[in-house]
Amino acid sequence: MEFTGDGSGRAAGRRVRERLADAVRSVDAPDVVFAWSRDGERVVCSGGTAPRPPVGRDRLRYEIGSAGKTFTGLLLADLVRSGEVRWLDPAAAFLAPDLAPGRRPVSLLHLVTHTSGLPRLPADFYPQALPRWTGNPYARYSAARVVAAFLRGHRRHRPGSRWRYSNFGVSVLGHSLAAATGTPWADLLDARVLTPLGLAGTATRPAGGHRDAVGHGRDGRTPVPPLLMGGFEPAGAMRATPHDLLRYLEAHLGPAGTPLADALRTVRRPVLRRGPGHRHVHTATWFQEDTERGPMLFHSGATCGQQAYLGFRPATGTAVAAVCTRRFRLSDPFLPAACALLADPAL
Repeated sequence: MEFTGDGSGRAAGRRVRERLADAVRSVDAPDVVFAWSRDGERVVCSGGTAPRPPVGRDRLRYEIGSAGKTFTGLLLADLVRSGEVRWLDPAAAFLAPDLAPGRRPVSLLHLVTHTSGLPRLPADFYPQALPRWTGNPYARYSAARVVAAFLRGHRRHRPGSRWRYSNFGVSVLGHSLAAATGTPWADLLDARVLTPLGLAGTATRPAGGHRDAVGHGRDGRTPVPPLLMGGFEPAGAMRATPHDLLRYLEAHLGPAGTPLADALRTVRRPVLRRGPGHRHVHTATWFQEDTERGPMLFHSGATCGQQAYLGFRPATGTAVAAVCTRRFRLSDPFLPAACALLADPAL
């Protein structure tokens, strides 16, 4: 068990260290990191079943899967702020300007809030992906194929009528923003989000060597290759160090001191309610749970060999980032442990 951070000398810090250590011990994975921040004070706890890697676990870059959608949503909010796009702009207007708009076009807002009517993935994705489902199922499905599948116009529901989680939709959003600005999505994200927020340990592709954490299958022993997302990069290609994930969440908690202040405030505002009785709240990028101590905003993610959780509580100035290198299982304690840390009233 290893700790880094600046909160170990305070009473609150000792309590945090105990809770983080318990969370790390509860997760059976080769590499596990639970990171906590409050008002800029950080404590990071790491461990796992594998030998300590050459680079400390808190310095490795971990795949965060769908939690990376929050970066694409923040990018959209910043482009809206600058006037380069609008929330209700039809995506097809950027991807196929010569195509006549339909009666109910899919807007950028529909795509980021999962109300586009698009399925989770295109129908033609599955036949080519199944042989590689435990490795890199997305790698050979190009950006051009994602856009072509979208422009074919096969939607399950009328845009804006239902909430349906969609990797397809957020990928289309990323390509729409790239087309609108004439800049590849990864370069656009780096220039507009990563560099302004000082996220030098965050990237959209593996770097090789010892910088990237190695994922493992459900058995916790079999290594899996680094994730390659093909045309679905805007929906899940991000990887970051635990300290960068805390820095990212801290920017959401204290946007005033950042270059993205307006966009960060925007993505915290509730946009819609969904689920039974409309109990579940969704912002432009985050899931939100209302509690007696104020709302908790969060997003999780999983890849073929890693898991991640990002969450923050504006009312308490608290953030939690957690990562591990074992594929998700139904009985996995990782997500419950991360959620419990954010919800703990004593932290």
